[in-house]
Amino acid sequence: MSMWTFLGRPECILCLSSTLGVMAFLSNNQLPRLNQSHLTPLWLLTRRVGLKVKDSQFTLEGFPFRIISGAIDYFRVPRQNWRQSLRKMQARGFNTLTTHIPWNLHEPTMGRFQFIENMDLVAFITMASETGLWVILCPGPYIGGDIDLGGLPSWLLKDPKMKLRTTYKGFTKAMNRYFNNLIPRIAQLQYNKGGPIIAVQVENEYGSYYMDKKYMEYVKTALVSRGIDELLMTADDGVSLRKGHLQNVLATVRMKNINKETYEDFKFIQGRSPILMTVYTTNSFDTWGALRQLGDPQMLMKDVREIFNLGFSLNFYMFQGGTNFGLIGGAQSAEGYTPVVTSYDYCALITENGDYTPEYQEFQRFFHSVTDFSPLTRPKATLTFAYQPLTLLYYMTLWEVLPYLVKTTKSSRPLSMEQLTVNGRSGQSFGYILYETTILNGGLLTSRGHIQDRAQVFLDKDYVGLLDRSNKELLPYKDLTKKTQTLRILVENQGRLTSGQDMNKERKGLTGDIYLDKSPLRPFKIYSLEMGNVFIQREFPKYWKTATSPVMGPAFFLSHLKAGDPPQDTFIQVKDWGKGVIAINGRSLGRYWNIGPQETIFVPGSWLHPGVNTIIMFEELKGGVKIHFTSRAHLGH
Repeated sequence: MSMWTFLGRPECILCLSSTLGVMAFLSNNQLPRLNQSHLTPLWLLTRRVGLKVKDSQFTLEGFPFRIISGAIDYFRVPRQNWRQSLRKMQARGFNTLTTHIPWNLHEPTMGRFQFIENMDLVAFITMASETGLWVILCPGPYIGGDIDLGGLPSWLLKDPKMKLRTTYKGFTKAMNRYFNNLIPRIAQLQYNKGGPIIAVQVENEYGSYYMDKKYMEYVKTALVSRGIDELLMTADDGVSLRKGHLQNVLATVRMKNINKETYEDFKFIQGRSPILMTVYTTNSFDTWGALRQLGDPQMLMKDVREIFNLGFSLNFYMFQGGTNFGLIGGAQSAEGYTPVVTSYDYCALITENGDYTPEYQEFQRFFHSVTDFSPLTRPKATLTFAYQPLTLLYYMTLWEVLPYLVKTTKSSRPLSMEQLTVNGRSGQSFGYILYETTILNGGLLTSRGHIQDRAQVFLDKDYVGLLDRSNKELLPYKDLTKKTQTLRILVENQGRLTSGQDMNKERKGLTGDIYLDKSPLRPFKIYSLEMGNVFIQREFPKYWKTATSPVMGPAFFLSHLKAGDPPQDTFIQVKDWGKGVIAINGRSLGRYWNIGPQETIFVPGSWLHPGVNTIIMFEELKGGVKIHFTSRAHLGH
């Protein structure tokens, strides 16, 4: 089989050209074994020559080196589980970790940086080295990864003229401040300084965005001038290689839109060079209201064998997908606006909570048959537990909580989340935002497309209807016995687009005027309901009532889970609930929604305490009277 034949399948997974001089197809029993056991961070204590390109292969310390990488993003996995996940990666036969650095989570408010606890990437990279894994680092500033705004901070959009991912001064000024805080931390972990970082990716898939031809060179210079001197890479899909390419930087390809022209572009760009599949996957993320995306294990195994036969390196996306904790999931727009679910399981080789899969076992057998390496002792399987249902629940309506929210904004016009002066004037990134205004009469309420993304409308405390991207009109009937009524619009940010030039428009909340009988509503009182850890950790008023029957939302619910010592991972079942957010011990676990496909929310055992644990749920629609647990994830069919 030639490399062209590889893409001949209907799935169009790969298209590989024999003109690049890579080996022809061999049967599995003819595969030469890769002897790379001496090329690990645990063995190479003396560093001379890092990862290089020599003809059609990579070399490390001058020896031929095949990159067998898997992706784990530290921000989607509890810190207490990092080492176990990395050990499972090494035991499976991988030699390299690929991880992405989310700017929006490291600089959640302008000028204030987070590099501790679950955002301690230095600790994560160090653990990878101690486990025997090299690291390919993707510092952005844009990382994609199906995360809100592709990992860019939403406060960038406070600037009405902002042009993301360009040399626009407002963007580069913020990027340089971020890199000044980030790059010195990772530069010390490069290969030539005794660390595990063997390559650094410049931005991510810029060829498909391409708003500024000077931008990629600007990012490259920003990295190199701050001390990044390992092998640099770009990563693009098959049709965008030339636009995303940089001179003297290795071009790599992700498994998308690959055709014959892709490899002609490769040859034109860099001649005879090694092929790295930067994003190899058989699956995709799940979105709310759609069927679950399921990979084909047999096709997956076939592809990996063929990749090895052809001499390619690969990065398996994802080795562990983890969880979109804290509402960080983004959205796609390929088939209309589709927000990403909380679980980022991705049909990865280990599950959302780090358990083994049948595919893991199969891959382990294959890689052991074609490589010589010394695996660490295989970690034990992850234990999960189904706690007893919680039957004592308390509730408090949103309207009862509002008077205790000190920070409100008064404005003559609607303000988007990004325009609020909360969070050190950085605006609001995630969650909900509530707008209140007084009306004297009823009439036709029209959004004119200014609802981003989903709004429940209330007159006083009574639900009127829904406004969203497809439903832009409502007819609220005013109570004629009242001179005035309060019109309330509760808007949910369901996740900003993760790719495409429309990212520049992704402001959330009310992004323009709302009209009642063609007259714009004025003025507004605005409440920021971010639903992040800081919001959930606030002191709620002591007015909780016992929930003896289903309670209509929007409302907060409180219950307590008693865990043993040590606490174990579990999953909350949300089958009897409507739509909302769950937090435990002040940490946001993420969204739930009864339209599926996801039916359970992962609760890390490391986030529980021995003894009593506090669960708070914000329910938009209708609450249940019990909270159920299960020992297995149910992510749809």
